[in-house]
Amino acid sequence: MQVEATIEIPMGTQNKYEVDPKTRRIKLDRVLSSSVSYPSEYGFIENTLAGDKDPLDILVLTTYPTFPGCIIKSRILGYLELIDNGYTDEKVISVNATDPRYDHIKTIDDLPEHIIEEIKEFFKTYKHLQGINVTVGNVYGLEETLKLIDECKKRFTENNL
Repeated sequence: MQVEATIEIPMGTQNKYEVDPKTRRIKLDRVLSSSVSYPSEYGFIENTLAGDKDPLDILVLTTYPTFPGCIIKSRILGYLELIDNGYTDEKVISVNATDPRYDHIKTIDDLPEHIIEEIKEFFKTYKHLQGINVTVGNVYGLEETLKLIDECKKRFTENNL
């Protein structure tokens, strides 16, 4: 399955940008205080509402960084479950569907284990120096991820957003 990912944060940066839901303008939310950088493009799936009351987060693996506000056609692979400061915070994992270097990646099992471990390590440590505890959970496949996306779309609609 493919979705459009709205990118807020390019891979390789420590700047955390967010799209303001009211103004739709991109703002610098904060700079990561840990010595890590985003391991992939990072953004959200529009018209979704996750359990943390934000749009559902998505990581997009691609060869080169884009820019905040860029839309990437993304092939869904799975998701990583997190508990961030006590709240459930799922991260959909995908690849850039327009990047031929990822044509062979169809499922989460096609990703090298090292890439999944890098993503997990990023989330384990990215808020550590802020004193915020993040617990990294399991990685789920496509079927579970499609259910998660449907739940988040339904929640968005039910909340009249």
